[in-house]
Amino acid sequence: MSTEEAEKKVEAEEKAGELLFCGATCWDIVGRKRSTGDTNLVSPTRLRPLVGVDIRFVASGCSSCHCVALDKGQLGHGDTIQRDRPTVVSELKKYKIVKAGSGRNHTVVVTEDGNSLAFGWNKHGQLGSGSVRNEIEASPVRCLVSEVKTTACGADFTVWLTSVEGASILTAGLPQYGQLGHGTDNEYNTKDSSVRLAYEAQPRPKAIASLSGETIVKVACGANHTVAVDSNGYVYTWGFGGYGRLGHREQKDEWAPRRVDIFQRNNVLPPDAVVSAGSVNSACTAGGGQLYMWGKIKNTGDDWMYPKPLMDLSGWNIRCMDSGSMHHFVGADSSCISWGHAQYGELGYGPLGQKSSAVPKKVDILEGMHVIG
Repeated sequence: MSTEEAEKKVEAEEKAGELLFCGATCWDIVGRKRSTGDTNLVSPTRLRPLVGVDIRFVASGCSSCHCVALDKGQLGHGDTIQRDRPTVVSELKKYKIVKAGSGRNHTVVVTEDGNSLAFGWNKHGQLGSGSVRNEIEASPVRCLVSEVKTTACGADFTVWLTSVEGASILTAGLPQYGQLGHGTDNEYNTKDSSVRLAYEAQPRPKAIASLSGETIVKVACGANHTVAVDSNGYVYTWGFGGYGRLGHREQKDEWAPRRVDIFQRNNVLPPDAVVSAGSVNSACTAGGGQLYMWGKIKNTGDDWMYPKPLMDLSGWNIRCMDSGSMHHFVGADSSCISWGHAQYGELGYGPLGQKSSAVPKKVDILEGMHVIG
C-alpha cells in the first residue's frame, strides 16, 4: 500500500458527522408502563449541545443507561450527578480518545497511545484497575492493560483487544455465566448463608488462555455474553447461553470461548465483517455480506438457536450494525434500516410511523444519508 493510499485509509477511518438520537431521553422513565411523549424522540433528532460538533464515534450498549460520544479526541466528571445533556469529561481533555465502550453503569475509553481509562461502577472489578476498593470511581482511573486497540463492555464486565502477542483479548469484571471466558464462573457461597451465592470480582484484566494462539480482531458484548472473531475469520462465543444467543444449538452457558461451527471452512468471516451483540441475541455478516442472526430475535415465535441468514437484508451492503435489547439498526448502502420491538420511539420512524416492526424498514428521515458506525 502506497503512502497516499494509507493516508486515504486513515482519513476514511476518521470520518465524522452529526449525531442524531432517537428513543428515550430520560432514564427515570425507562421501564415504566407509561411515559410522557415529550421525553421520547420518535424521529432522529440533533442534540442541541452537539450541534456543529463532528462526532467520530458513539458508545452505548444494550444494557447501558448512558452514552459516550467522541469528537476530535476529547470527551467521569468526578461526581455522581445525573446529566441529561452531553457534557465534556474534563479529566479526559488531555488525552486523545479513539475508542470507547459503555456497560450498565461504567465507561471504558482507549487513548491514541494504546492506554485505557475507565470510570463508573466498579463493584465487580469491571474497570480493570486491579482493585475494587472503591465501589464507584467518579473520575477516570487507569486500566491495567497496554497496547490496547479497542474495547467493548457487557453489563458488568469489560473486554479489551490488544496488540500484545499471545494476549490479544483480556477481560475483567463479573464472572457470572462464565462471561469472562476463563473457564469458571467463580461462584461461591457467602459466609452468612449456605445457599446464598456470590461471584468473586475479577478486577485485574486477564488474557483468555484458550485464545492465546489466536489473534482476536473483532469483539462485541451483550449484557452477559461475548462474540469475538479471530484473524482467520472464525467466530467464538461464550457467557450466558439463554435463548440460543451463543449460536451452539443449545442454551448451555459457555465458560470459555467456543467456536461457532457455521462460520468455518467456506463460510469464514471476511476482514470487513460486521459483528454485533444485543441483550439476548447476536449477529454478524459473513460471505457476500449476508447478515446472520441468532438468539431471541422477536418477542414472539421460536428463538434462533444457531445462526440463520436474515433474508430481508440479502443483497444490501451492510457497513455497520448495533443492537439494543430487542431492536436493531444497520447502516447499509445509503440507507439506515431498523427493526424490532420498541417502546420509546427508538426505531426512528417518526410520530406517524409504527412503533415496532417485525421486519427491517428504512428510516425515512435518514434516507440518502451515509450512516457511520
